[in-house]
Amino acid sequence: MEKGETDSSRSRSSDDSIQMEKNQLKERDGWKGRLDFIMTCVGYAVGLGNIWRFPYLCYKSGGGAFFIPYVFFLVMCGVPLFFMEASYGQFSSLSPISIWRICPLFKGVGVGMVMVSAIVCVYYNVIVAWTLYFLYMSFRAVLPWSTCDNEWNTVNCVVDTGDRLPQPSPPTNATNSSTLFNSTYLVNGTLFNQTVFGNMSAALSAAGNATAVLSGKKMSASEEFWTRHVLEITDGINNPGTIRWQLLIGLMLAWVFVFLCLFKGVNVLGKVMHFAAPFPYLVLLVLLIRGVTLPGAVNGIKFYIFPKWEKLADYQVWGDAALQIFYSVGMAWGGIITMASYNRFSNNVYRDAMLVPIINCATSIFAGFVIFAILGFMAHSADTTVEKVVSQGPGLTFVAYPEAVAKLPISPMWAVLFFLMLFTIGLDSQVILKRFSLGVRSTY
Repeated sequence: MEKGETDSSRSRSSDDSIQMEKNQLKERDGWKGRLDFIMTCVGYAVGLGNIWRFPYLCYKSGGGAFFIPYVFFLVMCGVPLFFMEASYGQFSSLSPISIWRICPLFKGVGVGMVMVSAIVCVYYNVIVAWTLYFLYMSFRAVLPWSTCDNEWNTVNCVVDTGDRLPQPSPPTNATNSSTLFNSTYLVNGTLFNQTVFGNMSAALSAAGNATAVLSGKKMSASEEFWTRHVLEITDGINNPGTIRWQLLIGLMLAWVFVFLCLFKGVNVLGKVMHFAAPFPYLVLLVLLIRGVTLPGAVNGIKFYIFPKWEKLADYQVWGDAALQIFYSVGMAWGGIITMASYNRFSNNVYRDAMLVPIINCATSIFAGFVIFAILGFMAHSADTTVEKVVSQGPGLTFVAYPEAVAKLPISPMWAVLFFLMLFTIGLDSQVILKRFSLGVRSTY
């Protein structure tokens, strides 16, 4: 009798628990529009890595040959894993931690997802704050990183990384006879002229002294703006410097924008993504059209897509391709599970799993054309090779690209467009903050 009552009470308890979960799911918000989920996933997957990391990896790993391992891991890992995570997220309507009720042994995987996402979310917003500051500084007639006459510039500043100190040209048949020489050199953005009356050796000595001012220390105006003004980098960890209040305000604004996108749940987020997801493509298209019309752009694009087949024998190339797929598409981070949990149970998740990873990878390839068209123009302006101006990460986004933009006609307009694009891309990826909050809330 007691055993029957115990079984009956357990059954009622289980039924009550199931009914409670059903009621919670009914009350839970969901995507309102048919494209909300796809737009949000595209915004989440397409991040700064598509702009500042993929083009560099493509150059380093064999140019067009890198597309082979990249597409291989997209087909073998990206699409299947995206489909798997979206499927059980949509089926369960649970967060990355709660989903592991299917196998409690792996609940720590969900906790790890939330922890990693929280860390990435914090540093990612710092990059968004840098972008906001550059955007603010772009609203002026003369871009501050285009000149060397600012308070943060040093005597080693040059307006262009390709500036060369003109060497005095000796007259025909000149020996040690007394001759009048003119040597011109650039210091702190100002051209200085020095006249030397004497023999050839004296003139060359004067030119050497002028060159010594900048020898081994030359720094572009955009790099000094980045290191000496924006970041105010000190000489070592023993000198931490002071808080940059401009960047602090930018960071606070970045968090405010994140809050405005998330405070009413997925209803507001879905509407925001209808603008934030496609806007970068519009800007990239405009920049590509402008970029291919610049001198040297063709050389940059050739450098980007020209295949080096021997690189395919290097295992590091295949490792970079796999890493870029996982980092960019966003598998195993929990974001796909979270966003899919707001889908209707009958949503065509297979279609979405095909579209999102392909759109993400196509964006990376497309952005590569834009970046290398600009890098080709930079190499042409500096009278050097594309290989010497290629960079990745913040060095590309906050030094090389602003320097190239400063050389374009109506440069403030292009600067505003570029940094507004970076801001929207960074804001899209902050969806991981929502994933983090949902992971904690649904568990406790």
